Amino acid sequence: MIKLNCLAVDDESLALDLLEDNIAKVPFLHLVKRCKNAFDAIETLQKEAIDLVFLDIQMPGITGVQFLKTIKEPPMVIFITAYQQYALEGFELDVIDYLLKPLSFERFMKAVTKAYDLHHLRTQHTALPTEALPKENDSLFVNADYSLVKVKIQEITYVEGLKDYIKIHILGGTKPIVTRMTMKAIEEKLPTHLFFRIHKSYIIALDKIESIRNLKIKIGNAQIPVSEHYSEDFFKKIGQ
Repeated sequence: MIKLNCLAVDDESLALDLLEDNIAKVPFLHLVKRCKNAFDAIETLQKEAIDLVFLDIQMPGITGVQFLKTIKEPPMVIFITAYQQYALEGFELDVIDYLLKPLSFERFMKAVTKAYDLHHLRTQHTALPTEALPKENDSLFVNADYSLVKVKIQEITYVEGLKDYIKIHILGGTKPIVTRMTMKAIEEKLPTHLFFRIHKSYIIALDKIESIRNLKIKIGNAQIPVSEHYSEDFFKKIGQ
């Protein structure tokens, strides 16, 4: 069984005791260290391979939210706090789950099982031999709704940028997939002969274009603007 290396971060000793007790009851969790502040946690992350962090929000010095924002490639995080008002921000930071104190073991198990399943899925995907990985025109995986979601490349109609997030629009009017990713990152994953960036906020599937009029591309019900910066290269791309 794969074990997740865990870090417990909370300024309250009693809360850390409870966390340690809960972690000890779960066969696939291994507590690496208890930390009473974010500074100690940062130092531990630099030295140890941590898969999952149990993180309090209201801590002296640096809050849990501030701490998480400083990590470029954070491990999986489960927020544990007495304050419900931070739930939306937690979702925007792509945390695994958001647990409210006082914490029941049943709710704890639900959260860590979600983390274990996600870790297992990621491990399986990265461990695939080269020949078993998705082909260029096949599919890609993105994080959405606390899961790795498979997206078939041929079904993508266009990608829309929203600051630190993107919306992947799919054929058939299916609800767009929202994931925390930059436009540059998704652009690098998409095959260049099938997709083209026409705007700082839009990448389109070339074979899904229905018409072009006044620097606007029609794909389904969407009218997508072509910016002047990308227009010359775009029209060269489509041979016009």
